[in-house]
Amino acid sequence: MKPVASTIKTIRYIKALLVATVGGFALLVVFGNVTDYDSNFQFVKHVLAMDSRREDLGKTIEYRAIEWEWAWHSAYIGVIVVEAFIMVACLYAAYRMARTAALTDAEFFGAKKWGILGLTGGLFLWFFGFQAVGGEWFAMWMNDDWNGIPDAVRLCTYIGTVLIIVLIGGDRFDQAPAAKPESE
Repeated sequence: MKPVASTIKTIRYIKALLVATVGGFALLVVFGNVTDYDSNFQFVKHVLAMDSRREDLGKTIEYRAIEWEWAWHSAYIGVIVVEAFIMVACLYAAYRMARTAALTDAEFFGAKKWGILGLTGGLFLWFFGFQAVGGEWFAMWMNDDWNGIPDAVRLCTYIGTVLIIVLIGGDRFDQAPAAKPESE
């Protein structure tokens, strides 16, 4: 095997592995949220109800609070469904990417599709859902006990990095640098 081809296959396997780490993380999160439903349900409930913010921060935005139990459960189940999508999409993509690592550029490129969708779903959930909606609209950042923004930032940083790595070049055989001729 030529060194350049070996390097490209290694890059492809690394991309598959990184996508698998996000899928594995989502698997653990979904498992925890389903088997210990109430723990993180309390988080969603208190963020949406806006009932545990510090008193010194005022009450001018409390009209945004949602106080219906059915809405708390609906939102939490929605989070779990998106997490399950991230899990399935990323694990499926990692499997396909690993299986096509030695195949053509087109086959490997096609295998990345579900990884890109799963990673984008992760950014949607943890940036838009947690940071924008939870953090800004429901003022989660004002809550000492139920502030998920630092975790959402950490997840978005990792997932965004993986998405960039999956999207950047370096994994195409047709764009590989020419191998140096062997010296005589």
